[in-house]
Parts: sequence; C-alpha cells; structure tokens
Amino acid sequence: MLVARKNLIQEKTRFALSVGGVALAIMLVLILDGFQVGMYRQITSYLDHSEGSLVVAQEGVVNLIGATSLLPLGTRAQVEAVEGVQGVAPILSQFVILDLHDKKQPAYLVGYSPELGGGPWEIVEGREPEVDEEMVFDRVLAERHAIGVGDRVVLMDRSYRIVGLSGGTTSWMTSFLFLRKSAVESLLLSPGATSFLLVVVADGQSPEIIRDRISRLSGVDAMLKSEVQANDSRLLARFFSAPVRLMTAIAFLVGVLVVGLVIYTATVERQREYGVLKALGARNRLLYKVVLAQAALAALVGTGLGILLARAASAAIMAARPQFLVVMQSEMAGRAIVIGLGMGLLAALFPARVLAGLAPAEVFRR
Repeated sequence: MLVARKNLIQEKTRFALSVGGVALAIMLVLILDGFQVGMYRQITSYLDHSEGSLVVAQEGVVNLIGATSLLPLGTRAQVEAVEGVQGVAPILSQFVILDLHDKKQPAYLVGYSPELGGGPWEIVEGREPEVDEEMVFDRVLAERHAIGVGDRVVLMDRSYRIVGLSGGTTSWMTSFLFLRKSAVESLLLSPGATSFLLVVVADGQSPEIIRDRISRLSGVDAMLKSEVQANDSRLLARFFSAPVRLMTAIAFLVGVLVVGLVIYTATVERQREYGVLKALGARNRLLYKVVLAQAALAALVGTGLGILLARAASAAIMAARPQFLVVMQSEMAGRAIVIGLGMGLLAALFPARVLAGLAPAEVFRR
C-alpha cells in the first residue's frame, strides 16, 4: 500500500535496520538448516556410495556409524550361500584416534577387500592400497595437517604409508581412513574378524525377501541399506537436532522483535496521522492493513537479502572449513519466504494493538 511504503521509506535508516534484522535472521535460519542437511548427508555418505542394498550386522546392532559389530566366524560363507545373494563385501570397521601434530583427531577406520568393494569411492590423488602397510587417507584431513601421498601416519602402534587421498570422506565429526581388511585384522589382533557385510542382491530378487532369509541365520541381523541410513540419521538427530531447532527458533524470534520494534516505533510516532484517518471514518481494518503491509514489505525485502547472504556465507564457511557441509536446497528459498512472512505477521501484532486502542479525540487534545 502507498501509505505503508511511504512510512517505511521516509525513515531510510529505520527501514534498513528492519530489513537487516530480517536478513540476518533468515541467513542464520538457512545456514542452520543447511548445516543440518549437510550433517545427515555426511553421516550416510559411506552407505550412499557402498556396494549392495543390504547390510548384515551382529545381532542387535542397527547402526553403522557409532556402533560396534562383530559377526560370528563363517557368517560371510553362510550369507553367500543364501539364495538370491549375488555378492558380499566384508568390512572391518573401528573408531580410532590419530595423533597429528600433537592434536587428537578421531577417525573411522574401514578395512576392506579392494577386489570385493567397501572402500573409498573417490580417489582424488594416488591409488588404493595394494599391501597391508599402505593406506588411503581423507583429503580434507590431509590438507589440514599438511599430509600428502608418500607420507607416513602412525595408527595405534603401527606406521602406514599414504598411497591415496579420498574425496567426500570427511565430516565435521570424523574422517574415513581405508586399509586392506587383512591390515585391520592384524592391527586389532583379530584374524578373520568382520564387522559388517555389504550384500548385493541378484537381479530380479526382492531385497526385502533376501533380508528376511539372511536374518534367519544365527547371531546376525540383516537390514536394508536405507534402514541403516535412517538409524544413523536418527542417532545424529538425537544429539544435534534439538540444539539446531532451538537456535533456529531464537533466530526467528530475533527477526520478529526487530521488525516489530521498528514498525511499533513508526506507528507510535504517527499516532496523530492515524487518528486523523480514524476521525475521517477509516476503520481499524484499513489501519491494520497499513501496518501489516509495512511489516510484510520489510520482511520480504529482508528475506530476499537473507537468502543471498546465506548462500554467500555457506560458500565462505565451506571454503574456510571444508569438513563442514552446508547444503542450500532449492526448496529452502520457499521456506525462507514463509518464515519471513511469518515474522512480518507476528511483528504487526504489536503496533496493531496500539491502533486498536487509538481514540481520535485523544489525539486531537494532545
């Protein structure tokens, strides 16, 4: 509306503060949402790129990340003999702590058989290990500690030479390291040990049916890969989703308060003008529309700016700290607009109460 636009533009500094408050709030909401999406994507990245559609774990174990699993000896042969199974990739995994430049660095160690699968899905430099003394190291972690192909890394009481750097194998929480399975068995003093089996189902076979057949074996649980990914995501959500949602709510509240304060101040300063409109017969509904239009205009402009700031900030964050993945999905823009309008609507409630109690006669007596 013309009156609303003039009221806002007349005080450019105040309008800029209102837009800036919304923009910063929207930027924070989008970055937090993007960070949460990135966390979920990182925690499921290994299974996203691994072989097969089923995961076989020790009975009672339902997670890959953050779980310890040890399959009974002979499980691999039993699973391979199940009708409908095309291939099996055994892995032996373990969380380990690296000592890099006097700093403790958690990592997720995966022992795999290169000929069967379960190893790094992207080698950005070098090659896969060919002997037990060789390792594939995460590229981001290597860059942070100035480590390259040909360097040696001490893991527990043994030294391994880095022959390859992997991409897409890092997160804010941990990084993946890859050795041959026989090397991890020797490192953990567990010959023949297996943590999980990645099962490839034959063409034309139902993964659900094969899962049920494998689950009849003693001491194991078979799950769809999507089920394990969902379990890992829920495990992450249990610890981190609540704080992220709380920070998002705080950002939303800050945006509401900033816009509300600006519009409230502008309304109070123009009580005489609104009183004149009331005296001339303007209904409260019309005045409410003016206030709401002011809040909505500030919120929409701030939302657009906030989306641009969020994209720039997320790119800067990932450039400075590659272990943090911030995913800006296209649908987030629509959600940001809804959030921005929500800010405007709630912010308009404060000045609307002022107008509701405004008596024209009182204004003219001032």
